[in-house]
Parts: sequence; C-alpha cells; structure tokens
Amino acid sequence: MTDTGNKKRSAPKPSRLRIGRRYRASRLDGPYDALVIGSGIGGLTTAAMLSAAGKKVVVLEQHYTAGGYTHAYDRNGYEWDVGVHYIGDVGEHPTMTRRIFDFISNHQLHWAPMDDTYDRICIGEAQFDLRAGRRAFVDALAKDFPDERETIERYLLYLDTVAKSMRRLAIEKLLPSWCGPAVRLWRKLRDPAWLNKTTREVLNSLTRNEKLIAILTGQWGDNGMPPAQSSFIIHALIAKHYLYGGYYPVGGASKIAETIIPRIQAGGGEVFTYATVETILLEGDRVRGVRMADGTEIEAPLVISGAGVFNTFARLLPQSASERMGYLHRLKSVKPSMAHICLYIGLEKTAEELQLPKTNYWIYTSEHYERDMYDFLEDSSREIPLTYISFPSAKDPTFAQRYPGRATIEIVAPANYEWFAQWRDKPWGKRGDDYEALKEIFSQRLLESLFQKFPHLRGQIDYYELSTPLSSEYFCFYPRGEIYGLDHDPSRFEQRWLRPKTRLKGLYLTGQDVMSCGVAGAMISGTLTAQSILGWRKGAKLMRRVLGNTPSVTDAKRVEGSIKATG
Repeated sequence: MTDTGNKKRSAPKPSRLRIGRRYRASRLDGPYDALVIGSGIGGLTTAAMLSAAGKKVVVLEQHYTAGGYTHAYDRNGYEWDVGVHYIGDVGEHPTMTRRIFDFISNHQLHWAPMDDTYDRICIGEAQFDLRAGRRAFVDALAKDFPDERETIERYLLYLDTVAKSMRRLAIEKLLPSWCGPAVRLWRKLRDPAWLNKTTREVLNSLTRNEKLIAILTGQWGDNGMPPAQSSFIIHALIAKHYLYGGYYPVGGASKIAETIIPRIQAGGGEVFTYATVETILLEGDRVRGVRMADGTEIEAPLVISGAGVFNTFARLLPQSASERMGYLHRLKSVKPSMAHICLYIGLEKTAEELQLPKTNYWIYTSEHYERDMYDFLEDSSREIPLTYISFPSAKDPTFAQRYPGRATIEIVAPANYEWFAQWRDKPWGKRGDDYEALKEIFSQRLLESLFQKFPHLRGQIDYYELSTPLSSEYFCFYPRGEIYGLDHDPSRFEQRWLRPKTRLKGLYLTGQDVMSCGVAGAMISGTLTAQSILGWRKGAKLMRRVLGNTPSVTDAKRVEGSIKATG
C-alpha cells in the first residue's frame, strides 16, 4: 500500500469512557414497573418518558457503556463518536425532535451548529453543497442546476408531504390492531400514490437530470440503501431532518446518555451496563420479567426491547413463543440493514490548526450509486463507492478544552459482513494477524480517500484504528453488524407488525425497528412506545408536558437531587 507517513497503529486498549452503572444483582432495587433491554436512544427515551410518568424503570445494557449507537469511546488520548455524526431539527425552531431531547435531558443537552454547508456531495472532482435553510438549499443547488429551480422547490414540497404522512403512520402504530383497516383506508385517501415508491422512482418523476438526482440522494448512506432500493419515505425523512442544518452535542456524543440517565434515576430507576439479558420470561402469553446471564431473574409486568426485532424474537424470546405468535415467520419479511467499516483517526494538532471543517464530506466514485455499490460488495478490491468523512473534534466546541492539542476524524464506508465472518468467534482485540492485515488494507484505502480531498493531512496522522461489522456485532449486539436496524425498502413500511405493542401481553418494542432509523427516528419510536404503554389519557398528559418544553418544578428538583446523589 502507499506510504502515508503515519505512525504504526498500536494494540487497542479498552475505553475509559463509561456511562451508566455497572450491573450487580445486589444493586437491583425492585420491584420495577418496567424493564428496558438495551440503552440505545430508543430504550433511553422510553425509559425516561415512563419515569416522567411515575414509573420505576431499569435499563439493562450488555455493553460496558450506555447509549447504543450514541455512545462514544476514548483511546490513546482521543475520543470518537460511533454513530452521532450529526443531528438535525435541534436548532432554535421548536421541532418535535428538539422538544423531546429537551424534555428527556431536562434541558441539560446542548447543541452546536455545524457550518451552513452541513453536507458536501463529491462525485469525482465535482462538489455540490447542501446548505441550511430552505431558501439557501434551493439557491445553492440552483446555481449548479439553473434550469431545475422549480424542480428543487417542488422536491421540498414532497418532503413536507411525507412528514405529514408520518403523523398518520404514527397514529396507526398506536391504535389497536383491529383499527388497522380503517386507518389504512384513511391513509390511502390522504397519502399520494408515490409516497412509498423507491426514492429513484419518485425523483425520476420530478426530473430526468441524473446528476441532480445524485446530489439530492447524496445522503443515502444515512439509511444504508441506494436510491433505487430505499423507500422515498426514509429518504424524505432524512433530507427534511437536516434541511435547517446539522448540529453536534456539546461535550460529545456521550452527553446524550449522560444527560438522559438522571431523568430515569429521578423516578427511582437505573441504567445498568454489563447487564446481559439471556431470555425474556413468560407466564403463558404474558411476560413476567427477564433472566440475566448470571442467572438472576428480574420480574416486572412490562418488558420493552430495544434490541431489534431479530434479537428480540430469534434470540431473547423462547422460540416456541415466537413461533406460536408468528414472529419467526414475520422475520422472513424483513432484512438487516447495511454493515459498515469505520476508520477512527487521531491527530496531534487542533482542528483549527488543521483547518478541519464542520462539514460532512460524501465522496462517491460516480453518480451510479447502485452499480458501484453492487460491484464493491461483490468484490472488495473494487473502488470503494462511498466514503463519508466526519470531523467530530471540529463540531464540538469543547473538544479542544477536553483534549488539548488533539483532533479527530472518522471515515465510514459500506462493507459486507461476510468479508469478516470467519473471525466472528474470536475474542475482541485478539482475532489474529490475518484479521489485522485485512483491516490495515481497508485503513490505508480510506486514508487515501481522505488525502485526496485533504492533501495537507498526509503525514499528520498520529493514530488510527478500524472497526468492522464484527465491532457492531460485539458492542451493539447486531447479529449481522448492521448499523440501521432493518432495511428501509418499501416493503418494510408495509409491515403492520412493526409497532410498539406485540402480541404478547406486557412485551413492547422500541428503537429503530419501530418507526425509522437514525437517532431522531429511534427517539421518536421511543416516544411512541411510551405512549402505547401509557394509553391515550396518560400519554396525552405526558405529551403536553413535552410540548410545553418546560419541566415542572418537581421534575427539576428530582433531577437535581438525582445528579447530586450520583456525584
């Protein structure tokens, strides 16, 4: 491989960044009203909402730190996020996303804006900017496509239509199953026929300009499916989510879980790490709790799984129950989403000194996304079709104070789980020289992609390490190393069983698989799950507090007391 002038990567050491309390059976303080499996943003949101409604909730996380894909880790004097590359809809305008974040964190989670150009789409040597704000978004693209201004404005109206439709989909997921036919008829009468077609089909109906379509779909890595495969629903949700700019949590990604946990603790609950659930316990067709890996049984009338539908129904529930309720058959109707590799890079200069931007770079080999992706997944020696470059140390205004003289970069690319499957039974950090050699090949390829856009960084790299789909499997418990839960193709949005309430009494789902992927999607799903559990009267009362955007005095005192009690 090309000599990049980088220091040799040393053997990884465990991260010291730990959020949550380490599980011990002796630390359980039941009885609990609800148990949540998994501390991703969906599980944390459901737990925080239920706690705010007066329930005592315990969250059980198998990883050494809480947060799921919102967690962060440190190594060799650097810190990186693993999934919170940027968040939309958390600016000053009062969106539902911002209000929920404010409520579950008791206003302790703060956001720093990225550059006005939040995403830069690079196709070959050409670059196109996605800029924050409807007018700026249209004007920037219209400079490159002056004959397509009307098309771009119409495209934004399509995004608005999808957002309105999702409210009706949310209502369907909350209502009893027997209401489904009536709600679906209502949706059919209100929703346009193109709503759940593929992204490429919908955009082809708007324009024949393939270059413009490529730019408008340049964020497809945010859902893991190229435009010819993804539902326009997920494309529109993501595009609208970032329309007013990207933001980053002040203090880093770990602040998300850190600021939500006190809300759970204020209700008497807790978030435990190293807490591996072995099985969900049943009494007939009703849940009665969980059995932990150490044999401890924790009883509660409610169990909420944020572990994903494959883990829930194929691993955690007794197989006889999953089969009897039809879930094993239903799992055949969905597929796990894209696997990925990520290169975590550390540099011994500040982001300012290195002139690192607060803009994400999406680098494509060509505008033929589907063809290039297919070729690469079939043959890893082919050119990497997509590399996504993020600069977390530039986005977080506190990074320079927390890590003086340091900066970080992350590069994400698609991957095939099968490339790494032969090492899946080897322990983390000890998978052998062949595995490390393969990782080094990918690392050098991703570094070259970085240097092509930022040549001044060549020779500046102090440290780097590559995560593979096995890392996602090991740390986040996704069986195929998937990053977005389920694939978001059109058929996924026709699955009526992907809803908070399951057919087993007391068992609920939360997280990406309920509504949609990403941090905001999983958080909205977590809110829906809490609503489903609380019912319309109590749920509406809670949502009035959320939308009111100001915590009650009692809540504030409870949270403040909880923070003092935990140091």
